[in-house]
Parts: sequence; C-alpha cells; structure tokens
Amino acid sequence: MIISKRPDVERFLKGPDSNIRAALIYGRDRGGVRERADKLAKVVTANPDDPFDSAMLTEDEVDGGRLEGELSAISMMGGRRLVRLRFSTEKAGPDKTAAEALTAHNEGKLNPDAFFLIEAGALGRDSALRKVAEKAAGCATIPCYEDEPGDVARLVRESLTADKVGLDSAALETFVARLPRERGVARQEMERLALWLGPGSGRTATVQELEEFLGVEPEASLADAASDAFGGKLAAAQAGLRRAASEGEGGPAAVRAMGMHLARLRRTLTLAGNGATLPEAAKASGVFWKNEREFLRQARGWTLEHLLALHPEVLAADMACKTAGAPDHLLAERLALTIAGRARRLGL
Repeated sequence: MIISKRPDVERFLKGPDSNIRAALIYGRDRGGVRERADKLAKVVTANPDDPFDSAMLTEDEVDGGRLEGELSAISMMGGRRLVRLRFSTEKAGPDKTAAEALTAHNEGKLNPDAFFLIEAGALGRDSALRKVAEKAAGCATIPCYEDEPGDVARLVRESLTADKVGLDSAALETFVARLPRERGVARQEMERLALWLGPGSGRTATVQELEEFLGVEPEASLADAASDAFGGKLAAAQAGLRRAASEGEGGPAAVRAMGMHLARLRRTLTLAGNGATLPEAAKASGVFWKNEREFLRQARGWTLEHLLALHPEVLAADMACKTAGAPDHLLAERLALTIAGRARRLGL
C-alpha cells in the first residue's frame, strides 16, 4: 500500500490501521525520512528507545537470521514490539534479505504483534524491498519527496508557533527561500531562528529584522569571494574580500564564509556519493539557484579527500583571525590564496 499525499501521510503517522504491521519510509531527503520514522515509532510503541520493547538494526546486521529473529521475538514488557531497520546504502544483499523478512512478516509467519519499521534512501524501482512493500497489504510505503515551498512555509510556521514566536509574511517568504530543502538541515535552521527570536517571547520578526539573523545574502561580497576562491579565481576572490572589508566585514566573517562554502561542497559530495545527482545534492545543500552552475563546476573538480585536507587550515585561519591584534584581513586573503591554488591544481 503506497501512501504519498501529505494529508494521508500525516493521518497514517498519527495512527496506523490495526491491520498494518510494517512501514517502509524512503527517499533522498534523509532528514524527512528520519523525522517521519521517529514520529511513527512513538505511536507504535510507548518506549521506542527501550531495548526490551524495540530493536534497531542496520543493513550490516540483517544477515544470519538476526532480522527474522528480532521480528519473531516477543516484547519482554508486554507491549507491542518495534523492529527498526535503517538502510544507509542500496546494497543488493541486505535489500533482498529485508524483502524476504518483510514478506514473511506480512504473511504472519513471524510475531504478528511486532511492527517492522524500515528507513531507506532513494530506493530504485528495481529494489526488491520496495517491490514487496508496495504490494504487501499489511505494509504502508511512504516515499519522501522534496518539500514544496508551501510545505516548508507550513513547517516553519508550526515550528515557530510551538516556541511562541513568528515571522511576518514577507520575512517568512524570505526565510523559506533561503532554507535548504533537506528537512533535517532545515529543522536545525528553524530551531536556530527560534532561539534567536527568543522562545516564549511572542516576537514576530519583520524582513528587516530577519536580515540580522540571515547575515550576508548568497550573492553578496563574502559569499562571492568564497566561491571565487574555491573556483580557482584568486584575483576575483581578493577583490571580493577587499570589497567586503570596505563594507565593514572583518576577516573572521570572511574565513567563516569560506568555511561555509567548504561545508556545502562536502555535504553535496557526500549526498552525491549516497546516490543523489549533483544538482539534487546541491539543491539539498542550500545552493542559491543563481550560483548553481558555478557551484556544480566546483563540485565536479573538488573531491572529499581534498576538502577534508583543507578543513584544518580553515579552522586554523579562523582561530588566528580571532587572536587579539591579528591582521585578520591578510589572514583571510592568505586562506583564499591557499584555496584558489589548490583549486587550480585540481583543474578548476
């Protein structure tokens, strides 16, 4: 049974039918998958983290009959048992094993009172697990698609309302446009905004006030300088840093912008390594659409290994910039020179 419409998904997560004994939640948005799975787990059993009531497995732990053994076990505390399986890759072996266990569980061959909850990434149509789940009458299959702007706005309103703060309509539109589409990262930004507004304060921020929280716009000088450095454009990066300095931005902010760009590249390459296309990964990492073409060029040139090797130098520059009396603008320019030089050697 496939459940894809948002109202139907929300209704199911609040209280699955008694004849449902399994659920497969999958999609590229791993934050959205995890959030929905956590919500369902709390409904299925009163103690989802209690080892006497539940079991948590990964794809590396499903062989040797352990998965079916967990699905056959009875809750020691007398409640409904939860067996949770978390896939981080799409290996054929574990996929087939999970499909076989789901088939047996759906047919009532294991503990019929156990609930089998499976979280997975972007399962293809050739996935045995997905095929079984979609056809099984006792299994709910929930694909997690990227949130639409309207869905993101709703999540922001709900999150801020829970903390008794808010944004006016213009500020909400601006904030939603700047949020990454990966739900886990977006949730972190919402929580950070609520803390900035002051939980329980009743404050509703305007777009002008929100700019203090958002800081530099994606197309502003520091972000441009960081992008130019990682793109191997040293002269442009130096010009951007000096322009930002004339606008009142210090060296620490410049180093932070380069660190944020590095983190965005790392996240994009990590998501791509887990099966996402580069454009999908860049979008999930919050890349502004105007910058997407250049960012993708950089993502094809840099590797995770080179980014990891660069990370300690960014941290060192950040610490040096914050030392009293340090020539922070020169330190930021030196870091940009280092980054641009490595980018050039990578062919950018």
